[in-house]
Amino acid sequence: MTPNDVLQRWAPRYARIAIAAAFLSAVAGRFGLWTGQFRWDAFERFIARTAELNAWAPRFMVPMLAWSSTIAETTLALTLIAGVGVRWAAFGSAALLAWFATAMLVYTGPKPPLDYSVYSASACALLLALHEQRAATPRHDRAESPATNIRIR
Repeated sequence: MTPNDVLQRWAPRYARIAIAAAFLSAVAGRFGLWTGQFRWDAFERFIARTAELNAWAPRFMVPMLAWSSTIAETTLALTLIAGVGVRWAAFGSAALLAWFATAMLVYTGPKPPLDYSVYSASACALLLALHEQRAATPRHDRAESPATNIRIR
């Protein structure tokens, strides 16, 4: 097995764990778990931040958006770690991260989503989804592009 083969094999796993860890870290922070104890007031601050980044939403919807994103991030993270339905979890992660990055861009400017690499994480998730889709395609169903030596469908 060549070093390239090893990288080809481990890169998607690395992406899955990195995205999942980021989601779980964010969720842990919402409940104060990074301080060592569960705190509801930390989630209240997250609800306030959700309101800032979703100024379009009526006030009554904000807690639902906060809980929905928390449940989505937790579910996507666990799915990516488990390696089950990776393609769909990666597409969902890419979409959720793109939505979050765009909300940050619109309501706080370009610096925060770029500083926190949210668009980069979204792109990583999209590449993972496309890798999984390609890996699921039977080899005989792919054509080789001679000009670029890239396999295409």
